[in-house]
Amino acid sequence: MARTQALPIQIATGDPRPIGKQIVDAVRLRIATGELQPGAQLPSVRGLAQQLTVNPNTVAKAYAELTAEGWLESRQGVGLYVAPPRQRLSEDERDRRMDEAIQTFVHEVAALDYPPERAMGRLDKALAVLTRKSA
Repeated sequence: MARTQALPIQIATGDPRPIGKQIVDAVRLRIATGELQPGAQLPSVRGLAQQLTVNPNTVAKAYAELTAEGWLESRQGVGLYVAPPRQRLSEDERDRRMDEAIQTFVHEVAALDYPPERAMGRLDKALAVLTRKSA
């Protein structure tokens, strides 16, 4: 069986968000941007916990939240995989999730003591990539 690659996420010690929330946000972002494609296998709970040097229970809770939200699917005895694209969400749910993503972004900018003008420039650049993908 092929080994699962490390998940390209890091935990920011200065981040005010709990570690589990950082994991959830990082996985969501990688799925939403296409970095993690549907069907991609994620590291085991123990594997990701070792990679990030965090408690396995923290990873298990993050994975459970992502599974409950439909981002991941569990294949019994095989592991966790990125779920196929979900059905379109309601406008209210999309707004709620966008507000949550914006708050996460703002927290990250603050935790990094990053200049807001530079952060906006980088955000504009990232959104331009999404615009090109949908064109």
